[in-house]
Formats: sequence, structure tokens, C-alpha cells
Amino acid sequence: MKILIVEDEELAAKRLAQLVLEIEPEAEIHGPIDTVSATVKLLKLKPVYDLILLDIQLADGKSFSIFDQYEVITPVVFTTAYDEYALQAFELNSIDYLLKPVNREKLRSSLEKFHKLKEYYSEGNPNNQLYKMLRNLQQPGKVAFKDRFLINKGDAMIPIKVSEIACFYAEDKEVLLLTNDKKRYIIPHSIEELSSKLDPKLFFRVNRQYIISGDAIHKVHNYFNFKLKVEITTDPKLEIIVSRVKTAAFKAWMNGEAV
Repeated sequence: MKILIVEDEELAAKRLAQLVLEIEPEAEIHGPIDTVSATVKLLKLKPVYDLILLDIQLADGKSFSIFDQYEVITPVVFTTAYDEYALQAFELNSIDYLLKPVNREKLRSSLEKFHKLKEYYSEGNPNNQLYKMLRNLQQPGKVAFKDRFLINKGDAMIPIKVSEIACFYAEDKEVLLLTNDKKRYIIPHSIEELSSKLDPKLFFRVNRQYIISGDAIHKVHNYFNFKLKVEITTDPKLEIIVSRVKTAAFKAWMNGEAV
């Protein structure tokens, strides 16, 4: 059983590896990997793992962004010091969600759950059926993405279709929706939540702060340190920078390719 540990705290990674080997002495531990960018780079090499133990808060951002850059079909057990990300975790490949410090018995329960799922879906082939099931869950045609937002404005409520939205962005601890006709509304969603609610064919999360619509893009400029700067028609003055780790995926998305 090959297990990849993605964890940016050295002591936590060592403890996790030790607990796994106590429960699964035959397990083959890989890692730890401590950043989103390094994890994406590794996964793109298509190594075969049975399970990924994935910390949510990594050195360069939340691990949820890994799923924006690469189609992860390996089952995942998320680990975190916070319980606020549970819902988002289960919207991905997660088979469990463990709070730090990781408890031995809870980890044992997670591994048992993995084995039961693997056995149930194997049908004579140890991995393919489980991975096929997880891949099917990720197919865009089978996911109900949001097609509108209901905005509260005074005593009224305004429905806004996603086709009317230029971008979403975080500012001063709030998240705003910017429409194509230059109206701004505060919405009760985080950028992380929106990442999983929006159709990835229509919207792209370029960094921690911005999610933009492809239809709103006017120009894309080369920027320093291999980054890109995006200019949207609605508000060209917005400073929208595509992070370096997402540049390749963004170009592919702009070119109509699956990322």
C-alpha cells in the first residue's frame, strides 16, 4: 500500500508516518511534500499511490488549490487543525477528515474505511473501480454548479446569473461579486467555497484573491517572475495577477483545454 503524505510541519509529518506504520506495517510511505506547487508537480508525473494524507494548510496556501490545477483521482484523507473546511473537503476526493493532532484510533478508522471502499469497488481489480467511481464524481456533467446568485439589497433580493458576472474577489475580509455592468455586491461565500461551486469551464481561480470569468477577459499581459496580468473589460484598473504556479493551467484554460 503506497501512501503519500503532504504536510508542511516536519514533526506532524513524522508522527503521521509513524502512526501509519504502526497500523499498517507493510505500508510504503512517500513524502512528505510541504507545498501545493511541489504536490502538483509530483502528481503530474503520474505516480501511483493508493492513498494521499493531505494537510489542508500548506506552506504556500490551502491544498484545495491542488484540485484546481490537477485532476486528483487518488482517494484522500484530509488532515487539519481546523474543522471549518470539512464540507469543502468532502466535496472533493475525501474519504475522511481528521483533526490534528491526529488520533491513532481515528486514523485506524480512516484506513479501515479506505480498505472497505477499495474491496467493495474492486470486482477483482484492486484499484481501478474505486478510482473510476471517484473520477466519475468529478465529471463536470455530473456536478450541479451554481448558475445564479441571489443578492440581498435592502429589502429586496436580486437574482444574478453567472453569465452576468465578470469576477469574484476578496477585499477587506469580504468577498465581492462584480457584474459585467460594473455593479458590486458583497456575497456570503468565501473564495474557497466559490472555487467548488462554479463551473471550471467558465471561471478560473487565478490566485487566492480572484476568480474570473473567461468572457470578461480583455487582455493578458506577461508579468515579472513568470506571472501573468489579466485585464478585464469591466474594470481594467483591477490588479489581477495569475500566480506563477497557475500560469500553465491558466493558459490551457484560456485555450479551451481541460486542466
